[in-house]
Amino acid sequence: MSEEKVLKLGIPKGSLQDATINLFRKSGWKINLHHRNYFPEIDDPHVTCTLCRAQEMPIYVEDGTLDVGLTGKDWVLENEADVVVVDELVYSKVSNRPARWVLAVAGDSPYKRPEDLRGKKIATELENFTRKYFENAGIDVEVEFSWGATEAKVVAGLADAIVEVTETGTTIKAHGLRIIAELLQTCTQIIANKAAWEDEWKRNKILQMKTLLKGALKAERMVGLKMNVREKDLDQVLNMLPSLTSPTTSNLYQKGWLSVEVVVDKDEVRHLVPKLMDIGVEGIIEYPLNKVI
Repeated sequence: MSEEKVLKLGIPKGSLQDATINLFRKSGWKINLHHRNYFPEIDDPHVTCTLCRAQEMPIYVEDGTLDVGLTGKDWVLENEADVVVVDELVYSKVSNRPARWVLAVAGDSPYKRPEDLRGKKIATELENFTRKYFENAGIDVEVEFSWGATEAKVVAGLADAIVEVTETGTTIKAHGLRIIAELLQTCTQIIANKAAWEDEWKRNKILQMKTLLKGALKAERMVGLKMNVREKDLDQVLNMLPSLTSPTTSNLYQKGWLSVEVVVDKDEVRHLVPKLMDIGVEGIIEYPLNKVI
C-alpha cells in the first residue's frame, strides 16, 4: 500500500478521549489504546491514529503532521488555524450539547457586565480569543494565561474574573462564582489539512468518516419502534407517529393486521407508547439503533 493511501487521524487526548473512541466504535472503527502510547491501533489499514491534546490539534492539522483531527471550535479559533472545517459534531463526556466559554466573577463581587471589568485581571486558558473579545468590545483588561484550576483563581485573589468552559455551570457555581456573560459556544469540529483535503482519496475518506460519525451521533438520540396495528386503525396510528420518512408497513399472516415500523426520538417514546396502546396497538417493540444516515 502506497503512503498516500494512509489517512493520518488525530484523536483528542483528555476529557473527550473516551467519548471520541466510543463514537468511532459505534461508527465502525475499533480503536485500541496502549498504556503510555500516543499511537493507538485502529482496525482500518488505511488509517493511522495519534493522540494529542485538543488544544494542539489545530496546529498539527495545519502543518500537515495530521491529515484530519477532532477538536473543539474554541481551539481552532484560539490558534487561528488555517484548516478546512469539515463539519461539527455535538457530543461530550457529560451532556452531548455545546459547551460554553463564560465570563465568571465572585458571587459577591459588584461586577455585573463585561464593561465593569475595565482595568481588571482575567485568567483563562483561552487567552488569545479572550483578549480579542475584550479588544473588539473596547474594554481594556489584563488577560493572563491560566495553566489550570482556573475557577480557584478568583477565590484565591489571583484574578478578578475568569473565562472558563462549562457545560452545565455546576462547577462554576460550586466555586462560588457567578456567570455574567457568555463569550462563545463550542462543539467538536472535524478539521482537515488543506493539502490533504485537495487529495481526492483523502477527502473521500474524510467524508466517509464524517458521514458515519454523524450517523452514529444521530442514532444515539433515536430508537426504532415496531408494532402490530389493525388495518382499520392504520390512519389514526400513522397520524400519531413522528418519523424521519414515512413509516414502513407490511401485511401480517393474520388477516386484518399490519406490521408498522418507525424511527422516533427517544424522548417521544414514553408519551407515544401509552397512546398507541389506548388505540389497541399490540406487540410494541423498542430497539436501539447503531447509525441513522
